[in-house]
Amino acid sequence: MSKTQNSNLKTQNHNSKFKSDLKYRAYLYSIETIKFLDTLPNKKIYWTISDQLMRSATSIGANIVEAKSASSKKDFMKFYNIALKSANETKYWLCFLRDAVESDKKQIGRLLNEVVELSNMLAASLLTMKRKT
Repeated sequence: MSKTQNSNLKTQNHNSKFKSDLKYRAYLYSIETIKFLDTLPNKKIYWTISDQLMRSATSIGANIVEAKSASSKKDFMKFYNIALKSANETKYWLCFLRDAVESDKKQIGRLLNEVVELSNMLAASLLTMKRKT
């Protein structure tokens, strides 16, 4: 195997792992959301929305991490449910920013796409867990 093929294989493996690693994606999503919020104007109208969006977006990953140390399957599912609710709230605040105030619609679109994927992954995990109980 050539060096280029080996490098491509590593990249593919990393990308596959990234796509399936919910905890890591949620962590990166929190960082991207914080970076986006830092670009918003320092005006009163943005303060409350920014605060709510920061709380909901960072709550997704925090609850996934909490689930990993849950003491029971029921507890694990509770934290995944909270993470899913936080993802849904995040969608609301991003749509609100997109539609109600002047903001970077491209970046909001990227953040919305990722939170939809995170939501889908959480929902699929919850459905699988419910079927197994």
